[in-house]
Amino acid sequence: MGLVSVETTSPEGIPLIDFEECLKERKWWCFLLSSIFTFILGLLSVVLVRVIQSFMCQKGGEDQNSEEEKQRLKDEAKKLRLQGQNPDEAPEGDFMSEAKDWAGELISAQTGMGKILVCLVFILSISSLVIYFIDASSDGVEQCVPWIENTTQQIDLAFNIFFMVYFFIRFIAASDKFFFMLELYSFVDYFTIPPSFVSIYLDRTWIGLRFLRALRLMTVPDILQYLNILKTSTSIRLAQLISLFVSVWLTGAGVVHLLENSGDLPAFSEPEPITYWNAVYFLMVTMSTVGYGDITCLTEVGRVFQLMFLAVGLMLFAGVLPEILALLGQRSKWMGSYSGVKGKRHIVVCGNITFESVSVFLKDFLHEDRDDVDVEVVFLHRAEPDLEFEGLLKRQHTRVKYFQGSLMNAMDLERAKVHEADACLVLANKYCPDPDAEDAANIMRVISMKNYCEESRIIIQLMQYHNKAYLLNIPSWDWKQGDDVICLAELKLGFIAQSCLAPGFSTMMANLFAMRSGEPSDDMQAWQNDYIQGTGCEMYTETLSPTFTGMTFSQASELCFVKLKLLLLAVEVRPDDGGDTKISINPRGSKIPANTVGFFIAQSAEEVKRAWYYCKACHEDVKNENQIKKCKCKNFIGGMMVHSVLKSQQIGQHITTDGKPVQPNGVAASKPGLQPAPSVVAKTGTPLKKNVSMKEESAPDIFQENPRPPIRQDPMRNGHPVIVPMTPDFDFEKTEMKYDSTGMFHWTPARSIDDCILDRNQAAMTVLNGHVVVCLFAHSDSPLIGLRNLVMPLRASNFHFHELKHVVIVGAVDYIKREWKTLQNLPKISVLNGSPLSRADLRAVNVNLCDMCVILSAKVPSNDDPTLADKEAILASLNIKAMTFGDVVTNMDSMGDSKDALNNMGDTSVKRQGPIYGTNVPMITELVNDSNVQFLDQDDDDDPDTELYLTQPFACGTAFAVSVLDSLMSTTYFNQNALTLIRSLITGGATPELEIILAEGAGLRGGYSTPDTLANRDRCRVGQISLSDGPLATFGEGRKYQDLFVASLRNYGMLCIGLYRLRDATLTAVDATSKRYVITNPPFDFGLLPTDQVFVFIHWNKRQSTSL
Repeated sequence: MGLVSVETTSPEGIPLIDFEECLKERKWWCFLLSSIFTFILGLLSVVLVRVIQSFMCQKGGEDQNSEEEKQRLKDEAKKLRLQGQNPDEAPEGDFMSEAKDWAGELISAQTGMGKILVCLVFILSISSLVIYFIDASSDGVEQCVPWIENTTQQIDLAFNIFFMVYFFIRFIAASDKFFFMLELYSFVDYFTIPPSFVSIYLDRTWIGLRFLRALRLMTVPDILQYLNILKTSTSIRLAQLISLFVSVWLTGAGVVHLLENSGDLPAFSEPEPITYWNAVYFLMVTMSTVGYGDITCLTEVGRVFQLMFLAVGLMLFAGVLPEILALLGQRSKWMGSYSGVKGKRHIVVCGNITFESVSVFLKDFLHEDRDDVDVEVVFLHRAEPDLEFEGLLKRQHTRVKYFQGSLMNAMDLERAKVHEADACLVLANKYCPDPDAEDAANIMRVISMKNYCEESRIIIQLMQYHNKAYLLNIPSWDWKQGDDVICLAELKLGFIAQSCLAPGFSTMMANLFAMRSGEPSDDMQAWQNDYIQGTGCEMYTETLSPTFTGMTFSQASELCFVKLKLLLLAVEVRPDDGGDTKISINPRGSKIPANTVGFFIAQSAEEVKRAWYYCKACHEDVKNENQIKKCKCKNFIGGMMVHSVLKSQQIGQHITTDGKPVQPNGVAASKPGLQPAPSVVAKTGTPLKKNVSMKEESAPDIFQENPRPPIRQDPMRNGHPVIVPMTPDFDFEKTEMKYDSTGMFHWTPARSIDDCILDRNQAAMTVLNGHVVVCLFAHSDSPLIGLRNLVMPLRASNFHFHELKHVVIVGAVDYIKREWKTLQNLPKISVLNGSPLSRADLRAVNVNLCDMCVILSAKVPSNDDPTLADKEAILASLNIKAMTFGDVVTNMDSMGDSKDALNNMGDTSVKRQGPIYGTNVPMITELVNDSNVQFLDQDDDDDPDTELYLTQPFACGTAFAVSVLDSLMSTTYFNQNALTLIRSLITGGATPELEIILAEGAGLRGGYSTPDTLANRDRCRVGQISLSDGPLATFGEGRKYQDLFVASLRNYGMLCIGLYRLRDATLTAVDATSKRYVITNPPFDFGLLPTDQVFVFIHWNKRQSTSL
């Protein structure tokens, strides 16, 4: 067919051809043949080269051995270079092998240049596809537009030149050139590159098979992996499926567009115009088997292709799409990243993340009594939360975020923004079967976080005390920067040990660091309301106002209690040498400097602010403590001046009760009929003196001629704690090494366990009285619970040697041998190889005469029924309560008058009347599961669902569970010093120096007494004072708690912190083993009873030691 054309001239003088005349002769076959010829020629070239190489190899067969020899030499040279030898050897290989290596590095993106090349190829492929979309939007598939005027073709030619270069690079890098020619992307190049050059020659364009560039979308996953964007197998597979679906979809639409616009074969007559995007829509409807029918293929070739593509479409929808949806479903909604609000802090909580542990943590962390908790909590855990857990997260979604990930993965740490977190908290599984494995896992989490960000503050829970040593091996672990460890075994046994000295103290301390509302109710009994009100008290810190500067601690504590209705426990003291600050509990002999931080017991953080707001000039006449608010006077803003210091001391001497001066025994001066206790009566005619000297180091005593009598608090002698004068133990003081190297604990040379084992007869022959019986359930292979943590607080150096309670351990000696290495240097320990369930063994150790019976279990909870973990402990408790004791030899006549009785109680060699019934034996039982507390007391009416702290055994101090320590995580985060204070209270004085010594694994080291180590004895300890007799007996006769508080503080330096009261207030007999309950920090006007016992912090009496 001849071509008839009409030429015209453009303004630029370029001849133009009439389009309709031009398109009468179709040239599409020229473009198609160029692609086919390119493929065939390339394939024939590869085959020809292979044939020539094969022929040359056969012809040079005789040189085969030489070639093999050359290859062997090359391999040997390579081995030598790998071994560092023969460095001057030139690289082996010819030019082609070097070019192949270079090309392989480029296309595999192993170098920076290779990554740039791969990304550039992808970008240009997408750009070329976009140009195709533009050209496909015009009418027809073939146009007679001169190449010089076709901008899109010019750009596409530039792209194709680049693709041709990239094709040759891939060809060089290919190991098998023949199979390379048959690759999918090679066919893409065959059918897209040659037509670009043909269009220049023919001065026309054919849209052709350029839609094949859409197949380049399948390289998206590879490129994203090169760029380190896709890392997980799920994300890679998802990207592969999506790119496959989209590329096949767009390519199929290109085929439909080409065939419908070309017309029927053989002459491609009667074309049916259809836009490319309509073809895209048509194929999606077809693949989904919906088939609306608004767009259809009208040409025969189009319909044939539709039938063939339908099978592909069905496979995509039936196979690919379900897998895509499954992968999208696997992509959890918890896989995001934390995006914090600027200026708002967040913490990361990890480890044992369950619904139960998180519920307890959030209840305490987000408690309303905390002051301005503007901290977001981010949980990071490997597993997805269950439905119950998810419901909790939804209820707290404004303050809580949850992400699924591993602490061992740096990317997950990045998602949780660990490097920006205010702290990272690691929770332990308290009910795990293998405590050491749990600790090891949590320590590894700490290592991972410290490796990711050394500055991160870490607070970790550990099960076992001996595992604390491994934290010291982490180079970036720094106690001074806020890193801290909460050792559950250490604290649990420490609480129980303090209950041996002051029954009920474990309950009081557990309630202090846990956030609870403490709201009394009319539906409760009177004793329950008293207890509940005490549970609302918590421990807080606040900076003391300038008014307190220059006061002694006694004066400050008295002022806080009487005026501010706050209980000041301790202050933060900075040594004179400028060292690290230390927390001093009820210190004596020192004055409070400016900006001192105090530790308080109060109902809320708002109440504690009174200590900072208080100003003498503004608040001296304020009667209602709630009216003590921030003032604007110079004393508050600018600090204390000299005259304010003098006034501060006078405040301590003019504390009033209802506006009247308080005498040293706490009696208001104008109250008739109330006389001071006989032990503190002043000499006749002694004038009242008020000392306001700034040099006075002790609390002001109105009766200066009558100094504080030397006293000894003998903690809990069968329910009769007393205050008695003491005489020093001279034989003990003459020994050279009686304390450990830190001076904090009593020490003895290592003893063999065989020397401390008693059989039943030996125990019965031993005078055991006022001792501690430890009933221990353990197998020979049970996990170590760290009995040292129970015994060490009972061996603190602020006890005199004769005050130490003998500890008798009843249990399997095979297990105790494993613990003995840590106990061998602690004095007064005996072991009875028996069973805590054997009444004969219990009678042999005089369990009815003990000051406390501790029931512990080291057995691993069963996975089948964890609630049975406490079965031995509960059985032992019920067994002791069911026992009767009536064969005790007594001689009470020798204890005639009160004074002699008090003296005799200080001598453990005197055998006294013990309880007749086992129900009166002082006892504390450790439980694993809180719900099992209902089985300890058969006469209580506690609901099984009642929280542990509300149950009768816990309120009475006869039960303790490790779960009460959960609140310590929050307490430690908000107040770094709180854990230090609690640890010093319950461990008897463990120090960082001692931690390092124990980390060596050799146990306590003895040390010679020096002034520095002996000075460590001078620290407060927990005690329990009875109001039934002794110098404080008068306060039990209807007096108020404030009178007792002031008198005890002034006369004896004892800081009262609570009461231990009989549950049945009608009882008049003083029997401490009757059921009592704890009242934490009673109100100032709380009435006292003669049967009450008082929790106090009492000073060590140095006058009883001749070493000073």
